[in-house]
Amino acid sequence: MRIAVFCGSADGREGSSYKDVAYRLGELLAQRDIELVYGGARVGLMGAVASGALSAGGRVVGVLPTGLAKRELAHPELTELRMVETMHQRKAEMCDLADGFIALPGGVGTFEELFEVWCWGQLGLHGKPFGLLNVDGYYDKLMQFILHSRDEGFVRPEYVDMLQFSADAADLLDAFARYRAPADKWS
Repeated sequence: MRIAVFCGSADGREGSSYKDVAYRLGELLAQRDIELVYGGARVGLMGAVASGALSAGGRVVGVLPTGLAKRELAHPELTELRMVETMHQRKAEMCDLADGFIALPGGVGTFEELFEVWCWGQLGLHGKPFGLLNVDGYYDKLMQFILHSRDEGFVRPEYVDMLQFSADAADLLDAFARYRAPADKWS
């Protein structure tokens, strides 16, 4: 099994636990014999999740656009590094490789990756689980907005239910094991 992790190339706010949680997620994936697929960088939360998996003997596949190789600094110890030309190719490659998706805290790129995977699931282009690892309440307000969108009639309840949400990585992975995509695809 492979899980793609979307997350920031930054560490986050000083004093936060984001980087520690990312590292522990990597360790947990390796301990559960789950291969990590991620953005390929050695910096920020991306580097932490990869280093955590590698430290626990896990396999790690990085997917990095050539234009970002210098800025994001490719992780030197990966099991495999796949270079692609564009961000679109990066997302497509990560989606093809993964059996599920976790979003750790991150910025615009992380949001975009999460929402695209969610949209693809809603459209029935995949039936893979995906969710938010809600570190230190990072995604609380986003989840409130998503529920508001449901309440206002813009997101169907079954599509909200597709998005797994937990502050605990083990619980999130357990929810992935039980996940079943909605039978009624987008209409």
